[in-house]
Amino acid sequence: MITHIVFFKLSEPTPEAIATVQQKLLSMQGKIPQLRHLEAGIDFVRSERSYDVALVTKFDSRDDLQAYQVHPYHAGEVIPLMKSSCSSIVAVDYEG
Repeated sequence: MITHIVFFKLSEPTPEAIATVQQKLLSMQGKIPQLRHLEAGIDFVRSERSYDVALVTKFDSRDDLQAYQVHPYHAGEVIPLMKSSCSSIVAVDYEG
């Protein structure tokens, strides 16, 4: 199993913008066949080191993760919104 975790720090972290990002991430459910698990949560601590939204996804293989990365919905709908909304995006991918 491959786990792909991404943290998003929004340029303007208003409640509305954070909710929009979370909903767009959650909208991938059912649209990307390789996606085995999907969570998108909003940070409630709001400390200086906090990111605003976390994405946790799981895939059966590295090939499935790669297919997700280039899937038309992810690449064409999700990534553009994240890039335009965020000042920082960091990710970790691991097997286990």
